[in-house]
Amino acid sequence: MPMKTAPFLTAAALLLAAAPAAAQTSPAGQSSPIPGASASAPVPPPAPTPPPPPFPATPPKLIVAISVDQFAADLFAQYRNHFSGGLARLLTGAVFPSGYQSHAATETCPGHSTILTGYRPAHTGIIANNWIDQRVGRPDKTVYCSEDERVPESTHDRYTVSDMHLKVPTLGERMKAANPAARVVSVAGKDRAAVMMGGHKVDELWWWDGKTYVSYAGRAVPPVVQRTRDAVAALVARPQAALPLPGWCRPVDAPIAVAGMTLGQGRFTRTAGDLKAFRASPASDAAVLAMAAGLVQDMQLGKRAMTDLIAVGLSATDYIGHSLGTQGAEMCIQMNELDQSLAGFFAVLDETGVDYEVMLTADHGAHDMTERQLRRAMPMEAHVDPQTLAKPVGAAIGAALGIAGPVLLGTEGDIYLDQALTPAQRPRVLAEAVRRFAAMPQVAAAFTGAQIAATPMPTSPPETWTLIERARASYDPERSGDLLVLLKPRVTTIQSPAPGYVETHGSPWDYDRRVPILFWRKGMTGFEQPLSVETVDIMPTLAATIGLPVSGQDGRCLDLDPGPADTCAAR
Repeated sequence: MPMKTAPFLTAAALLLAAAPAAAQTSPAGQSSPIPGASASAPVPPPAPTPPPPPFPATPPKLIVAISVDQFAADLFAQYRNHFSGGLARLLTGAVFPSGYQSHAATETCPGHSTILTGYRPAHTGIIANNWIDQRVGRPDKTVYCSEDERVPESTHDRYTVSDMHLKVPTLGERMKAANPAARVVSVAGKDRAAVMMGGHKVDELWWWDGKTYVSYAGRAVPPVVQRTRDAVAALVARPQAALPLPGWCRPVDAPIAVAGMTLGQGRFTRTAGDLKAFRASPASDAAVLAMAAGLVQDMQLGKRAMTDLIAVGLSATDYIGHSLGTQGAEMCIQMNELDQSLAGFFAVLDETGVDYEVMLTADHGAHDMTERQLRRAMPMEAHVDPQTLAKPVGAAIGAALGIAGPVLLGTEGDIYLDQALTPAQRPRVLAEAVRRFAAMPQVAAAFTGAQIAATPMPTSPPETWTLIERARASYDPERSGDLLVLLKPRVTTIQSPAPGYVETHGSPWDYDRRVPILFWRKGMTGFEQPLSVETVDIMPTLAATIGLPVSGQDGRCLDLDPGPADTCAAR
């Protein structure tokens, strides 16, 4: 059945269909009172509760793995009682509200690399969005996680997208290894989300490049992708009127002055042709979901004997958070629109008749803008002091030790010793860098690469990890810095807010590490487990439900059956 893309994409804000009737119940999934019931009527004793039915014994025909970029556990907790659409459906499944991107490098690329591989960044090799490789044969030594830096005249921000830096297989690759006929699709609002969740062997892989949806060079454009391109182009060519404000968003509908802007009361109005505003709006998520739904239909995913997989990366929450913060009306509207867009997406999947299994999580959390936090009882909030960066520290070390050159490379987090340093100079520079960084009032810790490498990989619950254990989980000796500098809690790496960049993430603290992890499948008995799990647990959990043996990964299988059965047992 071909996807009816145009009706999906021409609606206001590019929303998908409205929530199906089954999802339009009373708030928070509560049932309505029984008609005619009296508060004073005697209440009969409850009937014995039958044991919950087992998790469906047969493998699902389609795995739908969704990542909502920057969907922090705190944000999920703040709005979960207001969800009535797709997220409300997922709340009836297996809910892990305290999932962890357990590593220190809580950025988009490392986080996405954990979700469908089962490995932490120390093993995926994706230690950050960008790192420095002084061996690269171009003037720009910064390497982007999803690029091929060997392409002539490329730079880390003008690059050719590639999967070459991902060192481990994804679930989709493992499925194809077990059965080459399995189909794997990955679509996202960012290239790094699509690549890190799709992996090295995908049948279709599409992402937003700032102007339209693209893929690797030479790939044919499926009709549904072209229809999505056309519909989005037509939508962006027109101005966007203000989106409605749900009543439950009124408490956060308050202005905040930041960097000469007034934020907090935005409604996603957009002038004609504004692609950046489209990207940072609910419309961009709805477009990705519409394209994903169309690919499911056109490719007949889940319609054959084996299980297929589609990964969906929704990036708007991250763009909205960075440019507008997490605690204003804008993010509240986004949560409502995301919920309803997911409802429409699931309604399309329902109509296919395919037995599908959904997993939804996030690549990292976030921390609201400093200016709003200062207003809300957090006087310790601060922007980072520019003197904590590698360049001024390296200059001071060079002057003190009589060494010419930049001495230190990097900006924040991973710091690299200049390769021009002699073997005798390197330990002196490193020791002096550790001493200077550790003494700074905004710095929580400064660890050398040798210290991190000597630390065993942690095995305890992620909330108990020390800072160096969190660093160990994202340390790769080939790519990580000679020194890792971690800022204290509530010190943002933003030196000065600017349009499009008032809030960020990337710290080792739990507000950036904690994310929800949700599983849903028709017929399963739902439950909630408040104790911590990790995003690296997702891949082995999904693999178990389709009977795919996996081993060697960092994560463990999570039993999705709340009864005596065990979905992690051999099926």
